[in-house]
Amino acid sequence: MKKIILSFALFSCALFLAQKSESYLKLSYSSMCCGTPSTAPVMNYIESFQGKSKAKKVEIFRKSGLGREGEFALYIGIDALPKSKRIKFVKGLETTVNSQNNSRDKNSGGTVFFTSSELVKKNDLTQIKNLISYKKEQLK
Repeated sequence: MKKIILSFALFSCALFLAQKSESYLKLSYSSMCCGTPSTAPVMNYIESFQGKSKAKKVEIFRKSGLGREGEFALYIGIDALPKSKRIKFVKGLETTVNSQNNSRDKNSGGTVFFTSSELVKKNDLTQIKNLISYKKEQLK
């Protein structure tokens, strides 16, 4: 039992010490009745932005267990981006989220909430339980 607790403590410390960003954007995925919307539009935008701008990879974390229908939040680290690219990234992310929300089924589709002025700091992120590193493979 002690080994399991020690292993978990080492893993969680390694995860949080490996975080490079100090500021994170928060995207909240909520459900209307039939599950949350897909992360594919946001992840495709992030990948295309990184490819076009030759920017460093942003780190993404996922907080699960926010509701009965699979609600979750994504935290996107933006400190790896220079200020000029950061502004373009945030505007493009807003456009992507707005487009995704406008194309959803109003009666049953979930919503993505994003406020560009709301930044989550690294200290606040370390206090969140059930936070995992988000990988591209989770899209499938």
